[in-house]
Amino acid sequence: MHFKPCAFLVASILAVMGAAVPVTSAPVPPPDNRKLARAIFEEIIDIPSTDTRGTTPVADALAKRFAAAGFAPADMRELTPPGFPHHADLVVRLKGRTQGKPVLWIGHTDVVEAKPEDWTLPPFRLTEKGGYFYGRGTSDMKNDDAAMAAALIRLRQEHFVPARDIVVAFTANEESGDAADGMQWLTHAHRELIDAAAVINPDSGGGAMQHGRRLYLGLQTSEKTYVTFTLEVTNKGGHSSQPRPDNAIYELANGLIRLSHFDFPVALNATTRAYFTKMALLQSGHTRADMLALAGAATDARAATRLSATTEYNALLRTTCIATMLAAGHAENALPARAEATIQCRALPGDTVDGVKKALVDALADPAINVSLAEPVAAGPESPPTPEIIAAVSQVSNSMWPGLPVIPVMDAGASDSVYTRAIGMPSYGVNGAFNDIDDMRAHGRDERLPVASFYEDVEFTYRLMKKLSGAG
Repeated sequence: MHFKPCAFLVASILAVMGAAVPVTSAPVPPPDNRKLARAIFEEIIDIPSTDTRGTTPVADALAKRFAAAGFAPADMRELTPPGFPHHADLVVRLKGRTQGKPVLWIGHTDVVEAKPEDWTLPPFRLTEKGGYFYGRGTSDMKNDDAAMAAALIRLRQEHFVPARDIVVAFTANEESGDAADGMQWLTHAHRELIDAAAVINPDSGGGAMQHGRRLYLGLQTSEKTYVTFTLEVTNKGGHSSQPRPDNAIYELANGLIRLSHFDFPVALNATTRAYFTKMALLQSGHTRADMLALAGAATDARAATRLSATTEYNALLRTTCIATMLAAGHAENALPARAEATIQCRALPGDTVDGVKKALVDALADPAINVSLAEPVAAGPESPPTPEIIAAVSQVSNSMWPGLPVIPVMDAGASDSVYTRAIGMPSYGVNGAFNDIDDMRAHGRDERLPVASFYEDVEFTYRLMKKLSGAG
């Protein structure tokens, strides 16, 4: 998953600022590191590391790169999870003076499947054309994998000794949703390898660009929890020629109508308060006043109601649940013996599954509608945007793109940060790659990334990796 900018945020920035930060040349790595980064990028893009074909070849290729750069075998662990012979996770460590727990960087090496017949260029071959790199994974997220590898190798070649260890984990199967052989497995089976004071996940956050101008750098500090419930009404059914009042479809439908009028209460956290504080500076009039009212210690109910009228803001203000699928009946001439609905919820960090379920039961207001959890839930708490992390990211960002706003964001989607947050490691999503918000191609046809953006991402990763790990 990569961070997708909020359209209203972008429109507000453009409307108020008039002209965002122009795209001018930014710092890039020295020539030898640029060459290395591109070689790694090409090598791993050319590997079709989909769920069915496996990620082990990517882990093997990266391990060889680190070994060639002088990393000792003891500082590299390539792990094959039980039951997943075609997948591997690679954990690499640059040792420091052990002044505190390490900083952990994480990135998945798997990609979404791509059919050659759907693309105009070969999906599993890095192609440079017209100022872009094309290929599956160029923006999600093999570009960041290459950036992390090149940055770590550069630090070692410079004989940099950080105050604390730097650990990078390249993991399997984020895209498939099967965490049994990826980040979740590492947190449970090999926590000693990846235990850290903080986590940086370049698979979220990052730069937004439009019409040739950089808009902002997103810093993902939390994500809503993906929770799916099944609603079910059952009865004895019967012949359609003899209808009864207890129709399963009608009963379920009436409950869904009641649910459609229900809103979860407004609840802000450190991330969303910081978000509205930053956003208010880009607004005017009532919108600015409402955002400042929400950014304060107390929640202003009237301000929240007005902002909730905007879909994107509403998703930031509360847990949401929405009906997404229906299934009922088995024959046109039979009364339905069963009616089901799928309810997809995105719960705020801190909201419990049991609490969300109780709210649904209360809103449905019908004991005949059974509410059950459709699948296990992975949830992690918010990682508050502390002054330290904001300052570090802002300093590095300003050294690359002076004047660019850094804005804390909460994602409605999910990333592997949910697993590191769940075991108590504050996790932050950020990267230095800028994509055009009107041309987001991750998971899609002809996925691509601007060539200049790739090299800037490599340099940003190097600078932030150095900054967060402490002086040599």
